[in-house]
Amino acid sequence: MSVLMNAATLNERLKAGMRTVLLDVRWALGDPHGREHYVAAHIPGAVYVDMDSELASHGAPQDGRHPLPAEADFAQTVRRWGINTGDTVVIYDDAGSAAAARAWWLLGYAGLANIYLLDGGLAAWRSAQLPLAHGAETALVGDAVVQFGAKQTIDGDGAAGWEGILLDSRAGERYRGEVEPMDPRAGHIPGAVSAPTLENLAADKTFLPADQLRARFAGLGVADGAAVAVYCGSGVTAAHQIAALEIAGFTAALYPGSWSAWSNQAGRPVETGHNGDRVET
Repeated sequence: MSVLMNAATLNERLKAGMRTVLLDVRWALGDPHGREHYVAAHIPGAVYVDMDSELASHGAPQDGRHPLPAEADFAQTVRRWGINTGDTVVIYDDAGSAAAARAWWLLGYAGLANIYLLDGGLAAWRSAQLPLAHGAETALVGDAVVQFGAKQTIDGDGAAGWEGILLDSRAGERYRGEVEPMDPRAGHIPGAVSAPTLENLAADKTFLPADQLRARFAGLGVADGAAVAVYCGSGVTAAHQIAALEIAGFTAALYPGSWSAWSNQAGRPVETGHNGDRVET
């Protein structure tokens, strides 16, 4: 599956009139004003994507904060975005692709191809002094077919018994259990390796080159043919980690419930510190 498209290439596609569906996923923890940001300024033609209502469903706390949407619901959403079979889709946010990657992963999980993240997101578009649009945009209903299962997922039991490399994409202080701003328990899944998502990015919030990402993951124990799974707080930034792994030439499974599900399930053990200094249930 494709991963990245840069701003220059996207601009050339749009100028040439090549069919391109643009999705704006303006979402960040602690900022509920994504739609307002989109209305104020977005890439011309982009459709707004709502994280909580379109890229996730809602369930009990033990399901996590952003459970995957139901397949039928997501199929309707995809068509409402205007995606047709075979379309090229480019997704962006204003947070280093941390939110956009959730839509990228879900569309890949749904079996769609030609799905790209705009490398550097809206900041890269602005930096190139390319045009912006204002107000809301809608699309003609598309005909894309959605069928979940094209990418691997695991659940809590799968994470508990994972025999390969389990990467924790959250900030290091959350992994170590020093702070926990969102979920009921602090720490990480026993055996998981700390791999903060932000370390996938250069200073300008573009992804590091493939060779640098490959070296980074190799240092975390990832090798060709290794079984790799990824989690984060609620299954959002873990998708960013999977994108970085794919750029580097690796594949990985996503634990959608992630720490928000694990920490709400009674009896799941919790590890804290750098290397499992303490384990408790």
